[in-house]
Formats: sequence, C-alpha cells, structure tokens
Amino acid sequence: MINLQNYSTQNIKNDVLSGALVAVALIPEAIAFSAIAGVNPMVGLYAAFIIGLVTSILGGKPGMISGATGAVAIVFVSLGVAVKALYPELDKEALSMMILHHILIASIFAGLFQIAVGLLKMGKFIRLVPQPAMFGFVNGLAIVIALAQFKFLAPANVESLAWIDVVKNSFTENHMMYALIAATMLIMHFLPKVTKAVPAGLVAIIGLTLVIYFTSVDTKMVGQLFGDMTSISLPHFIMPNTDLFTMQSMYIIIPTAFLVAMVGLIESLLTLSVLDEMSGTKGSGNKECVAQGIGNVCSGSFGGMAGCAMIGQSIINYSSGGLGRLSSFVAAVLLMVLVVSFFNVIAIIPVAVLIGIMFMVSIGTFEFSSLRRIKHMPKADAFVLLAVTIITVFADLAIAVIAGIIISALVFAWENAKIHASIESNEEGKKVYRLNGPLFFASVTSFAEQFNVENDPEEVIIDFKNARVMDSSGAEAIDNLTEKYKQEGKKLTLRHLSNDCKKVLKIAGPFCTYEEDDPTYKVAVNQ
Repeated sequence: MINLQNYSTQNIKNDVLSGALVAVALIPEAIAFSAIAGVNPMVGLYAAFIIGLVTSILGGKPGMISGATGAVAIVFVSLGVAVKALYPELDKEALSMMILHHILIASIFAGLFQIAVGLLKMGKFIRLVPQPAMFGFVNGLAIVIALAQFKFLAPANVESLAWIDVVKNSFTENHMMYALIAATMLIMHFLPKVTKAVPAGLVAIIGLTLVIYFTSVDTKMVGQLFGDMTSISLPHFIMPNTDLFTMQSMYIIIPTAFLVAMVGLIESLLTLSVLDEMSGTKGSGNKECVAQGIGNVCSGSFGGMAGCAMIGQSIINYSSGGLGRLSSFVAAVLLMVLVVSFFNVIAIIPVAVLIGIMFMVSIGTFEFSSLRRIKHMPKADAFVLLAVTIITVFADLAIAVIAGIIISALVFAWENAKIHASIESNEEGKKVYRLNGPLFFASVTSFAEQFNVENDPEEVIIDFKNARVMDSSGAEAIDNLTEKYKQEGKKLTLRHLSNDCKKVLKIAGPFCTYEEDDPTYKVAVNQ
C-alpha cells in the first residue's frame, strides 16, 4: 500500500512528476496497442488505468508501470481471427462487439490463472528462462510489434492486405502518412540527444498534430479509431455475455487466456528483475503475479483488455526518479483524467504519429547487442535465440519461450550426459573404476557402457568420489549394475556414495562402504 508517512517532500515531488510524465507517454501506447488487438482504443486506455491502479497498490515492486502492452495485444490478434471464423454471418459492428466480449472474458480467465500462479508461489520459475530465450523473446516481440503497424497504412476501403502489399499499394494514397511516420521517428531519435526535459514522443504528438491541424492536411486521425464516440466516460462494470460460455467459444477463450497469462507473467517478472538490478532492492515475484492477476480480472470486468508490466515505461519511471508506489498511482489516475477531460484533443492526433512511435518502441525493444553476441555464443545458445525469435513471430510469445526452455534443457542434458571411468588395479588385485561426471537419466547408458562385468576380476570397486548421483534414474542404474555383478558371483564394493543415496538403493545398498570423505549431497527421487 502507499504509505505517505514514509515519503519525504523530495520523494513525493519526484514520484508525482515522474508519474505525470509516464501518464502522458502511456496514452499513445495504449491507443496503439488497442489498435493492434483490433478493439476500440478505450479498451486499452481502460486497461492502462485499471491495471496500473491495482498494481501500483498491490504490486511486488514499487514504481513498476503496468497497462496494455504489445506482448499481450499480439496474442489477442489470433483470438480476433478465430472469432471471425466462428461467426462469419455477423456484420462489422456486431463482430467487433463479439470480439470485444471474447477479449474481456479471456482477460478475466487470464487474471485467474495469474492469481493461481502467485498463490502457488511459482513466480520463481522465471529463473528457468535462459538468457538466449530472453533475447529471442524480446527480438520476436519487437518484430511482431513493427509488422502489426502496417495494417494501419492500408487504404480505408481495403479490409486486409499482407504487409508487403500494403507498402506497395498504398504509398501513393498515403504518402503523407509515410512522411509523418518518418518525422515522428526523427524527432524521437534526435530530440533526446538535445534535451530529456520532455518526452520525445510527447513533442512529436503535439508538434505534428498542430502542423496537421493548421495545414488541414487530409490524413487518418485517432478519432477514426474510436468509431462514432465523441467522448470517453469512466470505466463501468460490464456483465460478461453469458451466451459465450459455450464449448466453441471456450475452446477459443481458454487457450488464449492461458497464453495471455503466461506472456503477461513472463514480461512482468522480467521487468521486475530489471528494476531489481537498477534499484539494488529485491521485489516479490509471487506478489506481482497476484497483483497482475487481480488487475486483469478487474480490467476485463470493467471493459479493459488484459495487460502486464511495461519494461520501457517502468524504466522511464525509475530513470525519472519515480521509485515509490505513488509514481505508478499518479500515472494511472492522471492518464484517465487526461483521456476523459481532453478526448477531443486526443481524437485529432494523426494515426501516423502513433505508428512512428510504435516503430521506435519496436527498435528500442529489439536487443541489437544479441546480434553481436550471437557469433560468440555456443551453437546451441545461438539456435535457441533464433528459434525463439522465429516462433514468436510466426506462432506466439508463450509457446516461443516454453520452446526455448525445453530446447535449452535438452541441450544441457545432452552436453552433460557423459560419465567417464578411469580404470586401475590396486595392490590386492582388485579392479577400481573411478567415475567422473554426473549420473542422471541422460547419462545412465554411458554409465553402463563403462563396465565389463563378464571379464572383470572377482573383486571390483566403483568409486563415486568424483561423480554425483543426480536422480532416481541414476540410483536405478547402480542397482541394475549391482545385480549383474551379483549374478556373475563377483564381489562389488561401492565407495563414496552419499548416505541419502544409500537409502534409495535397494539392491546395491549392502555393498556400499563408508568413507571419511563421503559426500553430503542428496539424490533427487520421485516420491
């Protein structure tokens, strides 16, 4: 909760000013992300307000900014396509409402999934995402955000075109949009080098909107994205359409909700980790999961889409001095005040300016350093990075990250699935196998190949001093080997096995000897 007693005058000033800066910057992004998802801009603006408000109070890290994001919006694109296929008979207006209600229900379910993850304290599993998968995830997201902008360049009478066709066929008609996009990107690139007193995106919006307004140039305006709306009211409770609780709709909604939940948690926990490094303090991942879930449930219930933490805006907030919960609270509240009070001003912003801002968001999101590192990476890591990027672009973000984790885990298991034995004979004529390497499910075959049971002498010693039994598969492999020596009538002694491992062994247990330097590690077993 926000405890003003812990704030100094300087803290309050920094948080309020930083929150105000972020609020202004949130408006164009919320509108743009709504457009990506295929819904009215107010859906993204409501999400930015509600999710930002809830997480500012309940979140696991003070100062984190949450709202509608490109990562989540991209997942909703496929939901819209599926709804269109399910209801081909609906007209455009009815179809838009149907898509909206699907998104709202999916947002609520996504929030419930996230709350469950937090309550089960599973937020720590973000540590399992390897760095190459992180790079691939971020790069893929950047590409997807950029590609999603091209549909706004299509002529008004064209329902859908491939992005390359849009570029080819609309240049003549939309040459002014291309000029505005270029101007926006130039302002956002060069202005921060001169001054950072005001956000470059805000300068681009105000400056170019004034130019278009006074020159009366014909171009697409943000107001056209709102349809027939002439004002925006405060969010209000929306009763979910119970007609959508059918097998067909749930078949679309539940998988989408799960992907939204996973993508949202991944981006939120990554943001939390980045801010932990910046602030030198540790936030609560599980608390953040619950807060994001509650925020999404509330957002879906009050007409907003699901969202998550925003890496870019959170960094802007921290860099501007917004280190407390008051900063994110001010950002959420002021956002809604500006949108409700100045709707007519927002409506005349050129769409091309928002496209330019999103192109710069895409460029800023892309990890260009990963391109320099890729040639120095192990081939397996480079493959993971490229695979996650490609899957993100052509499938979705959650599947891409999960695939990256699985590929990395398999590569790790394969590279460590090697156990070697050095063989020697002691003064008593006993054969000694000195093992080196981990013994687990992937190395049990290699382990068995080290021994020549039939041709070994009558007494054999296996020394585990430089080996480690990692799981129950390794213990089972030791039992099987012990049984083979027993059937051959040969004496086998196992040295340097941990006490924990000895308890797991069923056949080999009696053949274990105690050594002063026996290891203290524990073997993992299935209970």
